[in-house]
Amino acid sequence: MSPRWEPNPNIRRGRTVVYTLHVPLVFTPKYRRGPVTDEILRRCEEVMRAVCADFETELVEFNGEKDHVHLLVHYPPKVSVSKLVGSLKGVSARRIRQEYPDHIRKYLWGAHFWSPSYFAASCGGAPLSIIKEYIENQKRPQ
Repeated sequence: MSPRWEPNPNIRRGRTVVYTLHVPLVFTPKYRRGPVTDEILRRCEEVMRAVCADFETELVEFNGEKDHVHLLVHYPPKVSVSKLVGSLKGVSARRIRQEYPDHIRKYLWGAHFWSPSYFAASCGGAPLSIIKEYIENQKRPQ
């Protein structure tokens, strides 16, 4: 091994792939009415960590406020972000509604906890301008 080579813990390896994929996610409760308390936030983090483990992903960061939560997830390429989001929101909503029914009923009605929409972005690696320049400067065969 070269002495200049230092392993990067963010770069993961599969059988046929080397990757480092991160996605920041933001979820808001239905009607954005602010039902999230510190206790609910802690429980939500526990549930979402378990869901991420089931998907073989890592919940790197989690935090939130009374009307939204932020997650940073490190995931392999075989995982569909939309399916991961569906499970994160579905399982956490079900557990929170089961465990805190009286509190949730004050803020939300119907069978939903999370808004159907969410925010996701690609992140990490080089800025797009650098990647674009790198691709433009490839030596094309004549």
